Amino acid sequence: MKKLILTTIGLLYVSSFSVAAVSVPNPPELSAKGYVLMDYHSEVVIAEQNGRAGLAPASLTKLMTAYVVGQEIIAERLNWEDKVTVGVNAWSQKFPDSSKMFIKPKDEISVSNLMRGVIVQSGNDACVALAEHVAGSEAAFVSLMNEWADSLGMYDTRFINSHGLDAEGIQTSPRDMAILMKNIIEDVPDVYELYSEKEFTWNDIKQYNRNSLLWDNAINVDGGKTGYTSNAGYSLVSSAIDGDTRLISVVMGTESKNARIGQSKNLLSYGFRFYTTQKIADAGQVESMVRVWKGDQSEIEAGFPQDAYITLPRSQTKGLERSVVIEEPLMAPVKLGQKVGEIVWTKENEVVARYPIVSGQAVEEGNWFSKIWDSAILWFKGLFSSFLSS
Repeated sequence: MKKLILTTIGLLYVSSFSVAAVSVPNPPELSAKGYVLMDYHSEVVIAEQNGRAGLAPASLTKLMTAYVVGQEIIAERLNWEDKVTVGVNAWSQKFPDSSKMFIKPKDEISVSNLMRGVIVQSGNDACVALAEHVAGSEAAFVSLMNEWADSLGMYDTRFINSHGLDAEGIQTSPRDMAILMKNIIEDVPDVYELYSEKEFTWNDIKQYNRNSLLWDNAINVDGGKTGYTSNAGYSLVSSAIDGDTRLISVVMGTESKNARIGQSKNLLSYGFRFYTTQKIADAGQVESMVRVWKGDQSEIEAGFPQDAYITLPRSQTKGLERSVVIEEPLMAPVKLGQKVGEIVWTKENEVVARYPIVSGQAVEEGNWFSKIWDSAILWFKGLFSSFLSS
């Protein structure tokens, strides 16, 4: 198909902030094995180092454990108040030198409390208890984890267990962890709410959330997950908001607890200070009318299938150009929601964002007369175009 540019609108002003036009400094230097700073809405990666490196995830693995449980709840195969009977494999004594919730065989614990054990206390025992309850065995649950990873586009990730203790072949990347955190926030918001809880008590043992950024009033972090093993180093996935902007930072493989906290804060602060994100279209917003050939109707609405956002340096939000690019000619049949073109934003001939636009209606093939008539028109159009180009 040819692509037809219908219109270009210059000088779109994206930012509503009043900020002096200054060049963007380099991201802060971090002593980590890898890191990513990503905008939640646009999924633009603002800064990264070794973003696709395969690294040991440690307890960042528990983000996927919680995500899978959240999806089971959405599918109504599981309930927050369902009781889970703890098996021998989930006994806290099997995890002597690692974080745990302190549960024991035959304990009956609600899913909601076990999820707090996973998220707030980072309990390896709680992970195994939930895994066995959901899938019958931890191995079967890990298969679900990897299936979800594939479906979310986490192509650098391979889970071996439900908790993240070092094991042969286990790995993820900073980019994959950013993708996972975005989907937790978006797909299972009830699960994400638990990441803001600062403490949880079970078996008369109070444990505090290891993400100390939750107590930092200088930055509005409302969730995240820490991780540590000797192989992985100290890691932290966190998310923070500032006005309408939400950022996700992933810092993996630092040398200490303080380093992962300080470096995550520096990364988030950098993003909020020098970048801005603005919504530029609503899901369902009609963008253009599109000609359909050989169908039972000749024109359809084309619009955005999802909200659209642009993330740019604050000093570079002026002078954007916006183009509507339609796939031409569009032939019937056309499915509802079928991509028919895209909107492209450029600055100085460089693409800064692009979003698809899709059909707002289904179009069936037309009758024999409309097909012949449209074929004739297309033939003459092609002949005329050839004449002009010769």
